[in-house]
Amino acid sequence: MLRQTISQAKKHPSLIPLFIFIGAGSTGVALYVLCLALFNPDVSWDRKNNPEPWNNWVSVINTSSTQ
Repeated sequence: MLRQTISQAKKHPSLIPLFIFIGAGSTGVALYVLCLALFNPDVSWDRKNNPEPWNNWVSVINTSSTQ
């Protein structure tokens, strides 16, 4: 598949920016989804130790707003 893409780019040089922007967009989407999956507090990867982590955030928000 990569060989076919390179051969198309050699035959039609105007397609090179298209391939660059599609590749950059796909990379950006993959990095954004990875960032959301790893650093978002709504996502729980560990079901055994903390099955409902969003309940802890409610208590932190309630105690910090009463100050």
